[in-house]
Order: sequence, then C-alpha cells, then structure tokens
Amino acid sequence: MDVLCLGEEFSCIPATDFHDAGLKNNLFWLQLSSSVSMDDIFSRLLTLTSYLTDKLIQLIGDVVLRDVRGCSEDLVVNSCDQEVRCSYRGDSAGTSTSSRYWDLSNCFGFPGNTDSEPDDLTVYSRSQIVQSNYSSGSITFVLKGLMLCIFGLRFARTLVLTSWRLALCYIRCVQAKVLSFISRVRRTLHGSSDDIGWLQNETEMAPVVDGSARFLELLLAVRNGEHTLPDSFVYLLIPGLFSNHGPLYFVSVKRAFSKMGLACHIAKIHSEASVEHNAWELKQYIEELYWGSGKRLMLLGHSKGGVDAAAALSIYQDDLEDKVAGLAFVQSPYGGTPVAADVLREGQIADKETRRTMEFIICKLIKGNIRALEDLTYDKRKEFIRKHKLPDNIPLISFHSEANMGPGVFATMSHIAHAELPWFPLPHFGPDDSTDAWLATRSVPVILPVSAVLAVCALHLQLRYGEKSDGLVTCCDAEVPGSVVVKPNTKLDHSWIVYSSWKKKPREPDCAEMCEALLTQLVELGKQKQDQVSWK
Repeated sequence: MDVLCLGEEFSCIPATDFHDAGLKNNLFWLQLSSSVSMDDIFSRLLTLTSYLTDKLIQLIGDVVLRDVRGCSEDLVVNSCDQEVRCSYRGDSAGTSTSSRYWDLSNCFGFPGNTDSEPDDLTVYSRSQIVQSNYSSGSITFVLKGLMLCIFGLRFARTLVLTSWRLALCYIRCVQAKVLSFISRVRRTLHGSSDDIGWLQNETEMAPVVDGSARFLELLLAVRNGEHTLPDSFVYLLIPGLFSNHGPLYFVSVKRAFSKMGLACHIAKIHSEASVEHNAWELKQYIEELYWGSGKRLMLLGHSKGGVDAAAALSIYQDDLEDKVAGLAFVQSPYGGTPVAADVLREGQIADKETRRTMEFIICKLIKGNIRALEDLTYDKRKEFIRKHKLPDNIPLISFHSEANMGPGVFATMSHIAHAELPWFPLPHFGPDDSTDAWLATRSVPVILPVSAVLAVCALHLQLRYGEKSDGLVTCCDAEVPGSVVVKPNTKLDHSWIVYSSWKKKPREPDCAEMCEALLTQLVELGKQKQDQVSWK
C-alpha cells in the first residue's frame, strides 16, 4: 500500500494510486480544506493590513498618496483573485469528482473558471500563497516608505513656511514699534504748535478790543492817589491753581482794598479741584455774598481762577446774570496753556510716566485732583468753550503780560514766593500715634524763586513755539473773545500780580495798584454797557 505524504507542498495525487474511490474523495477533501483554511487566514491578515493602511492614507488626504494606494490595492486584489487549481485526470468517476470539487470551491468563495475543463483544475500550494502575501506586504512597506518621504517633504515645507511667516511677523512688529516711536517723537517735538492761539482762528468767536491805553491812564491816576472805585460793589478775588498752598496769595491786594473801605473777599475754593467743581462752589459763594450784602459783585480771577469764574457764569448764567457786574481775567489760560498740554498729552514720549508723576504730585502730595490740570489743556478748553458760552451783557477784561527773561532775573532772586507744603514725617513705631497725626496736619514753609523759574519757562516757550508768554500762559491764549484786552508796558511774570516783590521799586506800580486800575476800568465798561442798553 502506497503512503500519502503531506509535506511543505501538496503535489497532485493521481487517482490510479488509490484502490478505493471513497478514500480518494476523503483525501482530496482534507487537502482542499487545509488549503482553503490557510488561504483564508492569510487573506484576512492582508485585508486588515490594507484597511489600516487605507485609513492612515485617508487621514493625510493627499491626492498622490491616494493614487498610489489605488495602484497597491489593484495589485493585491489581482494576486488574491488567482484561482487555486489542481490537475486531476481520470475516468467518468474522476469527472464527477472534479465537478464536485468545483461546487465546493464556489461554496468557499473561490471564483471558478467555466471556460476551462474540470479535469484541468490546479491547486496551488501553501508556499505559493505565502509568497504572494509577502509580495503584497513588501509593496505595502514600499508605499509606507514613500509616504514617509512625502511626510518629510511636507514637514520641511511646513517648517520653512512657518519660519518665514514668523520672520515676517517679527519684522512687522519691529516696523510697527519703529513707526510708533517715530510718531511719538514727532508728536513730542510738534507739541502744541497747532493749538496755540486757536481762539483767534475761530470765526464764530467775538472780536476783542484793545483797552491798554485807557488802562495805563487809570493806572497813572491810581498811583497819583485818585481812587475812584465805588463801594456799591463787592469785589471778589478768585485765586488760581495751587493757591491753597500760598498763604500770601492776594493778601496785599485785599489789604489795600480794605484800607480804602471797600468790601473785598478772597474766594475760599479748592484751587486744585476741577473747573466744574469750582464753578459750583463759586456759584454758592457769589449767591451768599449777594444775599448777604445786597450788592452786585465784581470778579477778578487770576490764572485758573478766571477760568473757574467764567465756567460759573457760563453754566449758571440764569442764576448769576443779575448778581455779577463784571469779570476781569488776569493771566488766565482761557484758551488753554501749552504747559499743561505738553505735560499731559497722550501719544508722546514718556507720556504715561509723566502722568503718573503729576498724579503723585497733585493727588498724593498736595491732595488735589488731576482734572485741575487736565481742564487747562487745549482739548478740554475747546470742548468746554464750544459747549458753554459766556453771557453777552457782562463786561469782560483780559489782562496778559510778558515775563522778563533778562540775565538779572536768573542771577538774582528778585521775586520770592512763600508756599506751604504738607509735612510727611517718618512713621512712628510707638504705641501712641497721636504725634504722627498731629505732624500730618502741619506744613513746611518753602521759599521759591518764582521769577527765575517762570523766566526759564518763558524762554522755553519763546524758543520752541515763538510765542510770548508770562511763563505759563501765552498772550494769545489769554485773550477772551468779546473782551477788552489790556497789555501793560512793563514785563510781568505769571505770579507777579498776586505776590509782593521782595525789592519794590518806587517808580513801578505794585500788584494792588494794578488790580485797582483793572477793576476801575471794568466799572467803566459796565456803565457803558448800561448806557447802551438804556439808549436802545
């Protein structure tokens, strides 16, 4: 009896070697079942590998990779679709057996070839299937290698583009910073060149009248002893910025008026408050004086005091129109001042640092409000003046002067101002803090060479803008529309009219005589307006 050997390869077994037809069929069925089961395992592994590869390629979404994947799938399908044939020859019984094998192969999913003879069926061995699987796997590995190269190229391309974009962003940021710095430098150097004298460029504003000649005549008469100020008015002196720290502010003027028997008062307002806040306080103060004395008031405001008085007359015009007889602006920045605008202007170099410094000085050191300085800038003054108009029936006088910039002013302390600043003692670490509380209310007297400081400021404004000023306010910004402008023939700085000179010259008028001449001229203007109204 011949022995059936099942080795690495299944060779074709002739039908004549078997004595029994049933045994032949059983052995053939065993051989076919083993081949089909191994083929199914390798086919499923190949299908799983192809599926995972397809999903990975699908995530990438590259058109080229999709084309390569299609080609690889075609190769794999073609290799898997090859028929497993086995050459079998025999008689009529063999013909029936091969036809039976064909039916079984169809049941296991192997496509048949109807055009070939049944006895020509050829069955491939296991090694041939494994070889086809390895060949398809090698194709997949090659494709993955190509994909890795493409990934590397795409990564390099993305890296180059990202680096280029970052470089462009960095260049744009540097360019923006450079342009911003150039803009800040230009804004700083340009300063208030376009804002100084804006009141004269407004066509809607009333023109001014020059009254300097009449003022000089009245001043000469006052110095000769002719005092014509009537006692039918109450004279209210309104101090300017930082006046709360100047104990001698307007003292000599009030003393001279009191000697003449005139009712004179210095408004007790918070000079470091905002314009609108002081306008409300002045309204209350004016009404109190009016109802207490039954007399109308003549107002004389110095520096920010004139701006506060004008705000009170503009905002509360209906309440104060019959109680105020006139207003004299003495060196008041009615249109604004370049000093405040240059310090608080946004968009210039070190604007935030400068503002913090001013906030510390005004808010922390002297317990004021930063709006007191902001309201004197050109932007705030433009907004306020266009919103609030001065009444037409109240006479107005605008007094402005030029500071002396001679070498003698810088060399000598010709004009001294006395100020009192808050005292900040060292912290007391003892159990009793009453000493610290008492010292916190004390003030330190300070002597300031005001004329020298204002001369430096006036020289700065002259060289930078080409404008004449008293050190803080330019002459054109001190002229109120619709007022009578007064310009003295002597050079006076911004603080001269409110502080007494250390070295008084007999041939020159003092601040009390200047104020008396201004109020005398204001009374005359009020009489002229009354005559014009009665004549109409």
